[in-house]
Amino acid sequence: MEKLKNQRKQKGFTQQYLADIIATDVSNYSRKENGEVKIYDDEWEKLAEALDINVEDIKEEKTANVVQNLTFNDSSTNNQSGNYNQYCNIPEYILESQQDYIKLLKEQIEALKEENKKGKSRKGL
Repeated sequence: MEKLKNQRKQKGFTQQYLADIIATDVSNYSRKENGEVKIYDDEWEKLAEALDINVEDIKEEKTANVVQNLTFNDSSTNNQSGNYNQYCNIPEYILESQQDYIKLLKEQIEALKEENKKGKSRKGL
């Protein structure tokens, strides 16, 4: 959240000062300012008011939020499995890179399957 960080520094405010404005501790505010934790609309408004600027001058939306459902089976919990949600904030460019890599791997798998079929047909299998 570079816009927010830059405005805070321009005004000479500390993270502690803005953390107090939105009623949170400084470590949580730091995570918000670094884009690791969501800043809610009411917090954007309070921050903008404290910085004496428009919300649009500081507000930036996160580019990616990924929810991954995980199932764990742990013998220490009486062999009961549970579903857990893990929330991750992953930049869009990383997701795109991984999707490109997955596409490449799928293409390679298909090519290997074709090569395998040809090899089997030559051996008369």
